[in-house]
Amino acid sequence: MNEKDNMTIIGGTRGLGRWIAEHLNNDFNITITSRNETSGLEVAKELNVNYSNDNIEAIQNADIVIFSVPIDHMADTIREVAPHAPENSLLMDVCSVKTEPAEALMKYAPENVAILPCHPMFGPRVPSIKRQIVVLTPIENRSNKWLERVKKYLTSSECEIIITTPKEHDKYMSIVQGLTHFSFITLASTIRKLHINVERSRSFSSPVYSLMLDMVSRVVYQNPYLYYSIQKNNKETTFARETLVKEAIYLSKLINDGKEEDFVKNMVESSEHLDDREESLIRSDKAIGMLTEKANILTKSIGKEMGLKDLNDENIHVGIVKKVTSKYVTLENDCESELKISNIDILSAKEVFEWKKNNLKLEHFDLSVSLPSGCDEKYLIKMFEHIECVIDVEITGTVPVSDSMTNFTFNYTTFKKEDRNYVEEYVKGIGWKIN
Repeated sequence: MNEKDNMTIIGGTRGLGRWIAEHLNNDFNITITSRNETSGLEVAKELNVNYSNDNIEAIQNADIVIFSVPIDHMADTIREVAPHAPENSLLMDVCSVKTEPAEALMKYAPENVAILPCHPMFGPRVPSIKRQIVVLTPIENRSNKWLERVKKYLTSSECEIIITTPKEHDKYMSIVQGLTHFSFITLASTIRKLHINVERSRSFSSPVYSLMLDMVSRVVYQNPYLYYSIQKNNKETTFARETLVKEAIYLSKLINDGKEEDFVKNMVESSEHLDDREESLIRSDKAIGMLTEKANILTKSIGKEMGLKDLNDENIHVGIVKKVTSKYVTLENDCESELKISNIDILSAKEVFEWKKNNLKLEHFDLSVSLPSGCDEKYLIKMFEHIECVIDVEITGTVPVSDSMTNFTFNYTTFKKEDRNYVEEYVKGIGWKIN
């Protein structure tokens, strides 16, 4: 794509539209629109992009127009906006259903405007577009040169691109999204109807159950209106749901009727159809292993300082590891913090150092030492920086005391007052004379 094309995002204050505005802001001149002017202006200011409350006006100078509105409103929004698109511009939607938006774009976009229905296969929680999957569903004779430009941009951003048709997209998404979401939502609803105490169930759980429950929770914690729209608007999902229900009833009946061989036969045939047993076992073993890996690392770190990031609120906790169970870790600092192991990331030593440097009160000290006058200040600083507890250091003064000796004054910072004793013992240990 050309550098700094003008991009208008219709509905860019929430969800994926906002994510695009935030993460593509360096590559495009972005304008977002929203029916709520107050929130639109706030988001535009926060992201340093332009804002308009008029969709038609907002696209007048656009090279690219991205429709990022709820599925239920997508076709109507395209019908309203697309006829006003500038000549040679590109219209895209980021809807998780493709057939209906594609038909609306073909119907309402002028012939001299390119269209390229699109489905980013990720949500607004991902930190970067790198290594994400983006599905493109180009329409014959309607993408012009834009398809190659979009592919080039996504490839340079290290995305994985899938090219398909709107119809094939919806068929596979009826399984990848529709059937999967419906299964998880149904499972969550069943657990609720059975009055199961979920927290108590985790104490009995195998790693497989714990991982499965996390995936179920990940879905049901999301916007339920979005998930209803996905079920409702992809017509292929209706058939997938009905087939799932029929299979569940059939398999349940086999069990109730004691037809063991028929049940086994069905399960074996399904296993053969999935076709990548070894790879599935490797991937699932790795995922299950990750559940216990953090607990093992934390257990080995009891009595040591660690930094942990809570993935729910992104707060950083730094302290001494006091206790580790299969599910929780206790950090001790000014007070005790108990964190759920599955909800944390372990920070590296460098990340802990940077956090402490930016968040803790630092102690400042001066140290004057006599050294040979020929000492190079650059190497003295490097040596001082290698003292374990020193954060920053600079030479603030030099005073010659003889032809051969100079007093060098160092100003340095540490995290704790008692670190001063360590620094002075260190420099005396390497032969420096403290004044």
